[in-house]
Amino acid sequence: MGPGRVLAIAGSDSSGGAGLEADQKVIAAHGCYAMTATTALTAQNTKGVYAIHHIPSEFLRKQIDAVIEDVGVDVVKTGMLGSTETIETIADALTFHGVSTVVLDPVMIATTGAELLPQQALNALHTHLLPLATIITPNVPEALLLLRDTRPEMDKVSTVDDLETIGRAIRQLGPKWVLVKGGHCPFKKDGTVAEAQAERELVVDVLVGEDAATGAEVVLRLETAYCESQHTHGTGCSLASAIASNLAKGMAMPAAVRAGCRYVQAGIRSAPGLGGGNGPLNHFHSVYTLPFSPGHFIDYLLERPDVAPIWDKFVNHPFVLAMGDGTLPLESFKGYLMQDYLYLVHFARANALGSYKASNMKDIAASAAIVTHIFKEMELHVGYCQGFGISREEMEKTEEKAACTAYTRYVLDIGQSQDWLGLQVAIAPCLLGYGVVAKQLHANKRSKREGNLYWTWIQNYVANDYVTAVKTGSELLERHAVLQSPSRIEELVKIFIHATKMEIAFWEMYSSS
Repeated sequence: MGPGRVLAIAGSDSSGGAGLEADQKVIAAHGCYAMTATTALTAQNTKGVYAIHHIPSEFLRKQIDAVIEDVGVDVVKTGMLGSTETIETIADALTFHGVSTVVLDPVMIATTGAELLPQQALNALHTHLLPLATIITPNVPEALLLLRDTRPEMDKVSTVDDLETIGRAIRQLGPKWVLVKGGHCPFKKDGTVAEAQAERELVVDVLVGEDAATGAEVVLRLETAYCESQHTHGTGCSLASAIASNLAKGMAMPAAVRAGCRYVQAGIRSAPGLGGGNGPLNHFHSVYTLPFSPGHFIDYLLERPDVAPIWDKFVNHPFVLAMGDGTLPLESFKGYLMQDYLYLVHFARANALGSYKASNMKDIAASAAIVTHIFKEMELHVGYCQGFGISREEMEKTEEKAACTAYTRYVLDIGQSQDWLGLQVAIAPCLLGYGVVAKQLHANKRSKREGNLYWTWIQNYVANDYVTAVKTGSELLERHAVLQSPSRIEELVKIFIHATKMEIAFWEMYSSS
């Protein structure tokens, strides 16, 4: 299987920071194959746009047909369109070729505030392109313009909740997903719009859509600390192309958007400082070393198409859900406690081995801290079992089941045969997974709290002690992952996948006990 194929249909930016030039850089940086169909040529730089030459719609259609009929396309990303004829041509071509995934960046308003789409073209956008969009990515001014005729009362943003309301309203116009970008209206920490420069604390992007499996509404707030920077030329183009690339690689929508936002944020922070106006991003901030932004190895790992479904099966296993609603048979829980006690013995050994294999005091101390927490966790297990009339001696004499033996020996074997980081990755599904499971169950309104025998168990794994242990282990992984080669990252992913499958086998063992 080759790289994801992304066709960018947009205008050309002669300064290279936005438009098709930015699109191609972003797509290449994500390991995908970029193709283009040019809607307009511009004479511009970081200070402004000086001239625009629109491409005839007949020629635009020939470009689109040529690349799709030969190379093919996985995702189409659109940018500057400019006219009714261009919009109608693109919509007709997408329908004719049966393009199923479309990322629509509605380039409607220039940085100066000038509207780039006449009213007739805006109507065509509503009629022809919005219903074809998998996701549309307007900034706040563009979002309000999209709603000007259908929801004229929505003419400003005062709180983060307004972004959600706007996203829902735009979804009613046809697109499956809407990402309302909040960069034009930074917020204070209390969720209200910052009126003064000194009050700007947060940037919030809001994603609104629908879960394909359940049909439930999805509303996701992506919050980042406000960063004062003039190097934001082409951020909209770059974000849309990053999302398109992630979708072309098989990533699910929420994950594709989160990863795209992180990519752009890193590009702003590491901008090269070119030009005398609004400078371009650093589009290649991580491409030469790693497939993830620094500090986001775990996010990248869990969102990979080959990991995400396995991880979802682990953290949403029927055994886990039965603890949340209190329907898990007591005998299954008892069996789990005793087997998990035996597992924790070897988990402690593995972390102690991690301390031995570590090469600096910071890593030694971190592994030792996790071992200390494991001892506390084992004592909790003992307390549970004593409440059920099972003594510590009985727990220690319990015979290991095959799944427990297989899992613990795999982890210890990785510890012996691999380097320090390999061992940490083998341990990670257990350390991270229990935190995710407990957090989900604790936050789920459907979980039974009163009279649920397992609610105390859930609370233990959202308590500060365990949260601290997860944070310590996560920091260990992030600190060392950025030092690895891309090929080594792939090896670590395989270890993580196998260890997660072992965790699933553990739940299966308990479910059948």
